[in-house]
Amino acid sequence: MLSLIVLLPLAACGLLLLVPNRQIKIFKITTLLVTAVHLVISTWAYVQFETGKKLAGVAQQSSYQFVEKLEWIRLDLGSFGQLSIDYFLGVDGVGISMILLSSIVMFIGAISSWNIDKKQKGYFLLYLLLSSSVPGCFVALDFFLFYLFFEFMLLPMYFLIGIWGGVRREYASIKFFIYTLVGSLFILVVMIALYNSTIDPTKTAVQLKLAPNTTQVSPQMVAEVQQKLAAQQIAPENQVHTFSMLHMMDQANYNTDSAIHAKSKSSWAGYSLRFWAFLALFIGFAIKLPIVPVHTWLPDAHVEAPTAISVVLAGILLKVGGYGLIRITYSIFPDMALSFAVITGFLGMFSIIYGALNALAMSDLKKMIAYSSVSHMGFVLIGLASFTAEGINGAVFQMFSHGILSALLFLLVGVLYDRTHDRMIENYRGLLTKMPYYGVFVMIAFFASLGLPGFSGFIGELFTILGGFASKQLPTWIVVVSTFGIVLGAAYFLWTLQRMFLGKFWLKNEPDWLPELKTLNIREWTMLASLSLIALVTGIFPHLIFNPMADTVSQLVAHFFQF
Repeated sequence: MLSLIVLLPLAACGLLLLVPNRQIKIFKITTLLVTAVHLVISTWAYVQFETGKKLAGVAQQSSYQFVEKLEWIRLDLGSFGQLSIDYFLGVDGVGISMILLSSIVMFIGAISSWNIDKKQKGYFLLYLLLSSSVPGCFVALDFFLFYLFFEFMLLPMYFLIGIWGGVRREYASIKFFIYTLVGSLFILVVMIALYNSTIDPTKTAVQLKLAPNTTQVSPQMVAEVQQKLAAQQIAPENQVHTFSMLHMMDQANYNTDSAIHAKSKSSWAGYSLRFWAFLALFIGFAIKLPIVPVHTWLPDAHVEAPTAISVVLAGILLKVGGYGLIRITYSIFPDMALSFAVITGFLGMFSIIYGALNALAMSDLKKMIAYSSVSHMGFVLIGLASFTAEGINGAVFQMFSHGILSALLFLLVGVLYDRTHDRMIENYRGLLTKMPYYGVFVMIAFFASLGLPGFSGFIGELFTILGGFASKQLPTWIVVVSTFGIVLGAAYFLWTLQRMFLGKFWLKNEPDWLPELKTLNIREWTMLASLSLIALVTGIFPHLIFNPMADTVSQLVAHFFQF
C-alpha cells in the first residue's frame, strides 16, 4: 500500500509523457484523479492504522505498520565488508499523520493548479513527480531511500518556481535550490558516516553462517552478533553495513571503534565528532523547516511561486524538515539532542518572535503569511526541545495544523491575486462588503492561525507550550518569551484583517479591480471550505490526530532518555 502511495504518481507521470501537449484537459484530469486516489488510499491507511498497539520501541521493525522490505542493492566490497541497501517502507504514529497531511495538500494543490495557463504538460508532470517524492520521505525507513526522495523534491520544485513563478522567479528558485542543496550535503556526509559505523545484525548473522537466511535469524542470534561486534570479534569483510534508520538508532549495531559511537573519544575543535554529526543533520533539516537564521529562502520562494506551489511548499515541504528532525536527528543522536536542548529551544523562541515581528512589518500579504510560517514553525522546535510527551505531541500536531492552515492562507491570497494581480495590503479597504464569503474564509483562516480555541492552531500551540513548561530541559524564560509570539501573531493577523476587510470600501485601482471582485467560484469554494472544515474538526476533536501517534511519541520519549 505504501508503494502505491509513492509510485502511483510516478506511474501516471510516465504515462502522461506519451500524451500530446495539446491535450490539456487530460493532464489536468489525470493529476486530479491521481491525487484523489492518493487521498483515498492515505485516508484508508489512516483509518486502518492500529492504535493502542504495544510497541517494542522506535528501533524495532515491529513498532511500524504497513511495512514493506525488500533487498535492493547488495555489494561485496572485499575487506570493506558488505554494502546493503533495502527498499524499506513503513509508518508509525508520526509518519501516518504526515502521509495524511501530504495527500490532503497535494489534492488541494491539484485543484488550485487548474488555472495554470502556460506549458501545462510540463507543469503537471513536475507536479506528479513532487506528489511521488514528498510522501516517500514520510514512509522511507532506509536512510539512502529517504535521501533519494529528499533530493528528488528539489528538481520539480526548482522548475515549478523558476518557470511558473513571478517576476523574480529565477532568483527565488536558485536561492531555494542552493539553500536546500547545502542542507542536503550536510545530511549526505553524516549518512555516509553512519553507514560506515553501522551493521545489519540480521544479515551479518547470515554472513557468519549462524542462519541460512534472514527469516530464520532469531533474537538470540542478533544478540550474539551484537556481542561479537562489541568485542571486535567480527572481521570487517563479514560485516554487512546498512542504511537502515532503525539499526542506526540502536548503539549495539555500531562498531566500537567508530568515530560517532556514543562512547567514542574522537573530537575536533574541542567537540566530539558525534556532536558535529548531530549538528550537521540539525542544520540540514533546520534549513528545510526553516528556522532563523537559515530561513531567508522561504519568503522569496513563497512570494514568487504560483499559488498551488506555495500551498505545497508551506503545507508539506516545510514538514519534511520537522519530520527529519524527529525521525533521524533526534532518534539517532538522542544524547546530543538532549545536550543541545537549550540551544534548540532558543532558536525556536527566536524564530517565533523574529518571524512574527517581520510579519507585522510586511506590506505584501503573501510575504506576511510566509513570515508567519517561520514563526509557527518555531513552536515545533519548542515542542521538540522540551523532550516531553506533551511537547512532542504538540510539535507533530502543530505541523499537521500548520500544513492545513498555511495552505488555506496561501489559497486566499491566490483568490485575490487572480482577480486584481496585486497583493499589497495598503491597496485594499473594506473588502468584506464586496466579497462577504471570501471575507468569512479569511476570518476563519486568520483566527485559526492566531490560535483561537476551537481550531487546530490552538491545540498545536497549547501543547507545545505545555510541554515547554513541563520540561526539565528548557529554562522557563524561553517558554514565556515564546508564548508572547502568540500575542504578536494576533497583532499581525488582526491588523491585516482590519486594514483590508473592515471599514469603508476602497481600492487603489478601483476602475480596473472592482469589476473583477466577483464571488467565489465552485473550485474556490471546494478548496476553502474543505480546509476550513478540517481545521475546525481537528480543533474540536484533536484525538483524531493525537490517538494514532500517542504510543509512538511515548516510545520516542523513552528512547531519547535511554542514554
